[in-house]
Amino acid sequence: MFGPVMFRFCCCVCLLLFSISSARGESVRPNILWLVSEDNGQQLGCYGDEYADTPNLDRLAEKSLRYKTCWSNAPVCAPARTTIISGMYATSLGGHHMRSGVKLPTGMKLYPQVVREAGYYCSNRYKTDYNFTTQDAGWNDSGKKAHFRNRPDASMPFFSIFNFTISHESKIRNKPHTLVHDPAKAKLPAYHPDTPEVRRDWAQYYDRMTEMDREVGQVLAQLQEDGLADSTIVFYYGDHGSGMPRSKRWPFDSGLRVPLLVHVPEQFQSLAPAGYAAGGVSDQLVAFVDLAPTLISLVGTEPLANMQGTAFAGPYAGEAKKYLFGYRGRMDERIDMVRSVTDGRYVYMKHFYPDRPYLKHIDYMFQTPTTAIWKQMFDEGKLNEVQAKVWKNKPFEELFDLQNDPDEVNNLAGDATHQEKLNELRTQLKSWMIDTKDMGLFPEAEMHRVADGRAPRDVALSGEVDFAALADAAWDATDDQADSQVFVKMSQHPQGVMRFWAARGLTLRHATEALVPMMDDECPSVAIAACEGLVISDDEALKASAQDRLVELANADRYGHFAAIAALNVIDMRIPISDSLRDQLAKLPGSSPEPIRVKGYSDRLLEHVLPAGKR
Repeated sequence: MFGPVMFRFCCCVCLLLFSISSARGESVRPNILWLVSEDNGQQLGCYGDEYADTPNLDRLAEKSLRYKTCWSNAPVCAPARTTIISGMYATSLGGHHMRSGVKLPTGMKLYPQVVREAGYYCSNRYKTDYNFTTQDAGWNDSGKKAHFRNRPDASMPFFSIFNFTISHESKIRNKPHTLVHDPAKAKLPAYHPDTPEVRRDWAQYYDRMTEMDREVGQVLAQLQEDGLADSTIVFYYGDHGSGMPRSKRWPFDSGLRVPLLVHVPEQFQSLAPAGYAAGGVSDQLVAFVDLAPTLISLVGTEPLANMQGTAFAGPYAGEAKKYLFGYRGRMDERIDMVRSVTDGRYVYMKHFYPDRPYLKHIDYMFQTPTTAIWKQMFDEGKLNEVQAKVWKNKPFEELFDLQNDPDEVNNLAGDATHQEKLNELRTQLKSWMIDTKDMGLFPEAEMHRVADGRAPRDVALSGEVDFAALADAAWDATDDQADSQVFVKMSQHPQGVMRFWAARGLTLRHATEALVPMMDDECPSVAIAACEGLVISDDEALKASAQDRLVELANADRYGHFAAIAALNVIDMRIPISDSLRDQLAKLPGSSPEPIRVKGYSDRLLEHVLPAGKR
């Protein structure tokens, strides 16, 4: 008979089972805290850097899993953060250019929306900088006062981000600043010249890392004060490589490798990454594209089908990756296209503008003293071969062995003993570009022209683009194997983007005659690419015609902001600025108010080529 005694016994058993279940973390969900610092690589004590002074992060590392190889996918904040918030490669969305703004694909959700739907309070303090037409990613709160303490119910699980801007590039050079780190003890990369300016910048960078570490410690202390340390999974990572030149903005390992620490409290060990151990080190390759799927997995939800990353923790963790990928598009006012891939030891880099130098004048970058003195010494012939390389034109491709060449200065692409690895990584990179539908294969102006108000990703998925043929065209155009006749035929292709790569191929092969009719192509990107080949020809009449056409194409009111930037890049790099050309450029309209995130870049180019007071 089920009497009162038996009833009380059953209740006690149920309570005991509930307590055991709670202790195992099976009926409660973790809080999740992301601590994100700007513009820094693995210059931390816990990564073996003896020059660094980062006690709070070092203590966090002692109870965390430390990842040796985490890539930010993009070497600058906006495309890197676009990758994180979407769980997709920014190149697949067309959002890989610095401070661009593209529409989101139809029906796409960003991870804060998914995590909120799972019952979490989501706060972001406070940087967004997504390359979308909207900065509303679906946060409960995003701003300078956003905090997990602001959630309406203390029992509600939270996901919170704290962004630390003190380590940003701009803080490396701001004055006044009294140095704490001794510049004489700074370890300089092989590609930087050894000057007082360079040493001071590196010392101030490390000072800022210490200040950032202090701010991280303050948030961790708040977590402890609130009694949340034992119920919160903590991630710490940098948003791309160091803010020093040739790291930031460049998809070398130096621009992409970031620190990543993951701490999982005892009660949530079932959610921990593979091989998790307090103070442990992971060889698993992870990247920013994996962060959103991992977060969604940790809150108990299956990652969205459109996400291209792989969760590395939680119930939906996937298989470890063999390769990581990086990308560079337009950086502020300068146009470029680079893709890179690593297997953890080797880095392969493909250059789609090999006829342009690595570092070009970017107004914001040149405010750093290291950049200015580096370029000055190049102009004066005072650099050695390794230091001078970045101011010269790029090769078609590069291969670096990080084990023996951590500064990535010795290109092994032409080394017979490394051809198997070269072919492997080259094949993987090209296949990735095709499989992920890399919209960077379109020049930016043409991508927006073809999209015609649609999201670039919707264009990619529409079936309108043969990405295999497009990748072939881009790779053939930018190596030294294909014959000019291939591009003469391609110049008649019905799609403007294919004609663009035809013009690039003909320009690199100095096939002047075939470029002449392309100057008047209806697609501005094709016309600009053709003019670039003609202004470097030996025919003075053709050079003059191409120059006039470029000035016309640089009119943002007529051809759009992105075409104007491309035309002004060619004018600045290829044409000596005569008085008559200055007069023509001075009459060009200034930047249009839209698109807002790239406003001002064409003005910066004009200010660079025109004397003071001309604008």
